[in-house]
Amino acid sequence: MFTTRPTLQGTFGMVSSTHWLASQSAMAVLETGGNAFDAAVAAGFVLHVVEPHLNGPAGDMPVVLAPAGGPVQVLCGQGPAPAGASIAHYTSLGLTLVPGTGPLAAAVPGSFDAWMLLLRDHGTKSLAEVLDHAIGYAEGGHAPVGSVGRSVAAVERLFRSGPEWAASAELYLPGGKPPAMGRLFRNPALAATWRRLLAEADAAGGSRERRIDAARRTWREGFIAEALLRTAARPTLDTSGERHTGTLTGDDLAGFRATYEDPVTYDWNGWTVCKPGPWSQGPVLLQQLALLPDALPEYGTADYVHTLVEGGKLAMADREAWYGDASGGADVPLRTLLSGEYNAARRALIGATASYELRPGSPDGRTPRLATVAAGEVRRTVDIGEGEPTVAMNGAVHGDTCHVDVVDRWGNMISATPSGGWLQSNPVAPELGFPLGTRLQMTWLEPGLPSSLTPGRRPRTTLSPSLALRGGEPVLAFGTPGADQQDQWQMHFLLAVALRAEWRGGPDLQGAVDAPNWHQSGFPGSFHPRRAQPGSVTVESRIGEEIVAELRRRGHDVTVGGPWSEGRLCAVARDPETGVLSAAANPRGMQGYAVGR
Repeated sequence: MFTTRPTLQGTFGMVSSTHWLASQSAMAVLETGGNAFDAAVAAGFVLHVVEPHLNGPAGDMPVVLAPAGGPVQVLCGQGPAPAGASIAHYTSLGLTLVPGTGPLAAAVPGSFDAWMLLLRDHGTKSLAEVLDHAIGYAEGGHAPVGSVGRSVAAVERLFRSGPEWAASAELYLPGGKPPAMGRLFRNPALAATWRRLLAEADAAGGSRERRIDAARRTWREGFIAEALLRTAARPTLDTSGERHTGTLTGDDLAGFRATYEDPVTYDWNGWTVCKPGPWSQGPVLLQQLALLPDALPEYGTADYVHTLVEGGKLAMADREAWYGDASGGADVPLRTLLSGEYNAARRALIGATASYELRPGSPDGRTPRLATVAAGEVRRTVDIGEGEPTVAMNGAVHGDTCHVDVVDRWGNMISATPSGGWLQSNPVAPELGFPLGTRLQMTWLEPGLPSSLTPGRRPRTTLSPSLALRGGEPVLAFGTPGADQQDQWQMHFLLAVALRAEWRGGPDLQGAVDAPNWHQSGFPGSFHPRRAQPGSVTVESRIGEEIVAELRRRGHDVTVGGPWSEGRLCAVARDPETGVLSAAANPRGMQGYAVGR
């Protein structure tokens, strides 16, 4: 099978990420004796610098990690809604949806503390060593990818709309123009922030762990917290067309800690797939596996695509009706949602033609409930594009997310999907060089739903890293940007990898990344303005005209995209029997790369 690149193989270490500088920085950490977790942290902070339109330090991040010889864990870097973020407060402002931009949409930042906790508990390097690459690129500059400049150009009018966006304009419109490929782009304020953080951590003295904890306190209670709170309190023009202040307080910042939890797992065909809980959309991948028939149609056929699309619709409908933060009080019947009996009944709903209905199930006999806005919007076909976040000024801007996977020679493995804190989400804090995030836009301003805006509850996100085991041994870490599409694209990738032998020479790791992909959008989108496209399927043109024609005959509303328009997967693998490590990266977008030896 033709692939755009070889599947990398070796025995020392492998990295795959959405940007080559992050991948190479992580590899450099491995080369100097660091483990997979040190390398992932270094890559994460480089991603803040080189993909600021896709993630930032004040964003969000779930991680699935497998320490060599230890249990798989989920590390949650998703902050909750601030204590003052009540539905009553938002509706009193005349809002029916949380804005897609501005401080009113900011949750408590979670990404930074999660990276620090990972480094403290599982890494071996000092904070200075893992921040060195990010500081270098922020201070000395890097040649930005084209999508950075395009994102800035799309929101240039927003950046010029008022004094609150002036710091964003100063940083991202150097010389009055967006960053350009081939010209070095710098973020000196961000470099200065990390240098000051290191100085304060070093002043605390003591062990490596003590200094990392000192950095965490500086973020929560020191100069970084003070600057974030100033930006949250500044009236800011958002997607509502009005200026609002945020609800984030010092107590919210001081009280947050990233946490570990057990993964949600599902056993299928000899594989155990591990995902974050229903505060993410991770269980959607597991539900799609549970909905598969005993005998899959032939790989790549129209029948195969139809089966996966229709199963995905049912899983995403359940996400909309039932997923939320169980630790924050949402009642999520997850055991039933993944049970054989429940999914057998759901599978029977898949017919020979496309469904245009949003059909959540009734686990344990319970009546599903959808947001009123969602129930209305899902019946209208609207062109909303794809991705995250949506910025409603100067046209629609569809950003995205990042991803990084690492496996090392000792067998440590990690999958992380950092996101949020996009340059276009909130004004840059001038003292820091980065903005707050907007994750609260994923909550509903209607009480009684598992994803209703609730103080102290984590918003349900689309972020969904994956790790899979065979025989109890971690063998595969993978993930992708792509908002609501993440677990659809990952499903297709996983099946291509898992069933390679049954398909007699099917795609290898890189081939599974490269294979033509698709997604459907027949459910309320997770991002403002929360609309849907019932019956829609978007496919890459490489899927073939015959398959497109057959899908249309079955009633699917097919959009044919570019040949390389769907999916942005990263993956690393390890064979426990031989110790051989592998890696593959997405060619779409021309910036994701795998490295290793």
